[in-house]
Amino acid sequence: MSETWIDEIAWDESGLVPAIAQDKTTGKVLMVAWMNRDALEETVRTGRAVYWSRSRGRLWRKGEESGHVQQVQELRLDCDGDAVLLQVEQAGGIACHTGRERCFFRRLNNGRWIATEAILKHPADIYGKP
Repeated sequence: MSETWIDEIAWDESGLVPAIAQDKTTGKVLMVAWMNRDALEETVRTGRAVYWSRSRGRLWRKGEESGHVQQVQELRLDCDGDAVLLQVEQAGGIACHTGRERCFFRRLNNGRWIATEAILKHPADIYGKP
């Protein structure tokens, strides 16, 4: 049997690979998540980012609750085959569950993490929870 594109990925012992979501237009790294084979296959099949939620123990279709869907424009594999990069179009301009553009909104400053980006939409307004 010949190797397919998905078999070239170096899955970890849990069958996962880190997945970095990057805004295709700005180049900003939006978030890092995990994918298993099913998540990656569905992502490729549908063009919509699907991740494996370790906390939920199930597939997580980005935006299923928030509406902040990621349309995948390009998918790349790193040189070691152990990380994937999704270049995406981010619906609503919000990738983070905190209501910010991206998950990397904290910067280390004099030994403290400082939030450097504003909340664009309060999480309660996104998820309907207080």
